[in-house]
Amino acid sequence: MHHAQGPLLTVDVSERTAETEDIDDVLAGFIGGRGVGTKLAVDRIPTDVEPLSPANRVLFTTGPLQHSQMSFTGRMNATSVSPLTDGLCSTNAGGFMSRNFTATGYGAVEITGASDEPLALHVTDEGVEFEDVPDLEGALTSEVSTYMEEEHGLDEDAVACIGPAGENLVRFASIMTTENRAFGRGGLGAVLGSKGVKAITFSGDADPVEYDFPDVTGEVHREAATSDNIMKRQGTASMTEYANKVEALPSYYFSELSFEGAEGISGDRVEEKKYRKGTCSACAFACKLPTRDEESGLETEGPEYETVMAFGSNSGVDDIVSVMKSNELCDELGMDTISAGDAVAAYLASEDAFGDSELIHETVEKIAHREGVGDTLAEGVARCHDELGVEDWTVKGLEFAAHDGRKLNGQGLSFAVANRGADHMYSTFYALEYPLVGRDQAMNPEGLEGKAARLVERENHHAVLDSGVVCKFSRDFVTDDRLAALLDAPFEELMDVGARIVELERAFNNARGFDRSDDRLPYELEGLDAAIDEYYAARGWNDDGTVPGGLSGGGDVASADD
Repeated sequence: MHHAQGPLLTVDVSERTAETEDIDDVLAGFIGGRGVGTKLAVDRIPTDVEPLSPANRVLFTTGPLQHSQMSFTGRMNATSVSPLTDGLCSTNAGGFMSRNFTATGYGAVEITGASDEPLALHVTDEGVEFEDVPDLEGALTSEVSTYMEEEHGLDEDAVACIGPAGENLVRFASIMTTENRAFGRGGLGAVLGSKGVKAITFSGDADPVEYDFPDVTGEVHREAATSDNIMKRQGTASMTEYANKVEALPSYYFSELSFEGAEGISGDRVEEKKYRKGTCSACAFACKLPTRDEESGLETEGPEYETVMAFGSNSGVDDIVSVMKSNELCDELGMDTISAGDAVAAYLASEDAFGDSELIHETVEKIAHREGVGDTLAEGVARCHDELGVEDWTVKGLEFAAHDGRKLNGQGLSFAVANRGADHMYSTFYALEYPLVGRDQAMNPEGLEGKAARLVERENHHAVLDSGVVCKFSRDFVTDDRLAALLDAPFEELMDVGARIVELERAFNNARGFDRSDDRLPYELEGLDAAIDEYYAARGWNDDGTVPGGLSGGGDVASADD
């Protein structure tokens, strides 16, 4: 089986030391990316760790396919214990950093400890340089990129950084790379902020790993280049009007399932603002969205559909330029647009102020700097909904993505049981229910019959993609047989690896107190309890949502007292 290669680099920012160790057994068993990040986290992070303490760790990993030049492989992974959900969280980002990471020669890089002063880490194939960066305190993400280029000759593709939100420990702060690509969900930017790490750069001249990749890499690349797909013009924003039509578009802080102003924030409106092509490293699909509003001069990348939902329909906004500005603010300040947008929508609901764009943009700034009501919202909806007097629209503390489970019931089940919480990318079950796949894969969006077993398959498959690392939008190109060929292993063996990853996540979270009571939704879904039973049975888990034997099969359980 093809897998990532290289040692683990551990960077202790408290002691300003760096050391390497062999992790060949972990790499061979878990491929790379999310799988390796999960296994190392389970082995090395105390199960009782406080997420914003020095004992927590952030693990950066990528996979074997980042050594190819195949489309859909410009991605990498970050794993840590989330300050938003309090559970183990892996998140991946696109852009161009993954191949800079492989050039360092490390199989994984982890950050632990805490620095008293703002710090930049420069990771190369020769080791780590620690740089005090007091002048970057409070800097926007674009300002960090400018500094790295002017002072170190490193472009934005080599940089991962946090904005003011991460420094101020906003629980949904993101880690940004290539300025506008985000390790978005779960608040890992706050974890770096708690460690005093403002930025990390990756560069080097390590010899590339030689893999015997099959000819399918060229086939995928050619098909991606020649396909006629609306995402090439509109990105995921192309979903907006369709989701609205089938009543799966959350609106007015989840109180409605469609939005009368959807046309104003549709994919067509985004396409009108797109001024050039955008892509990730080596990808010919080019579905990214560099956009510009000529009247105001505003430029950003996006918004994608999830941002359109959070800062558009869910906030009662029908103006794409307003959503673009919200998107750009989040990128510069370093926040997940979904969680930030939902938190703002909750505040608008409490103030009866839906559609107030000026208030929205002011509130985004206040969240990042924890000023006024922003300090309350920075804690996330699960922690502040009572104070606001609104419902708690989260699962496991993670704010909801779009693709509403009240209409797409299998996606609702996925939201309920996903280890990461209310996240649409954990299984992308919505793709089967709109459907965005062929008839042979499509499922009726209503009801949950037969969906639990299918969900298990989807989660396992996506865990492998996240370990490869392969973009989820490759679904029409990287088929099961091609994935098996690319990773040089039988498909069934790969799915076993995916199952182990999901189970390790669950077992770690169980050790932190998570159980069936956390697998819930803020709305009624007929048959949900029975479907959850079926899901547990398909995975071989206990009726209470725990893994038999706990972490006994996943490595030694660490303690914060160790």
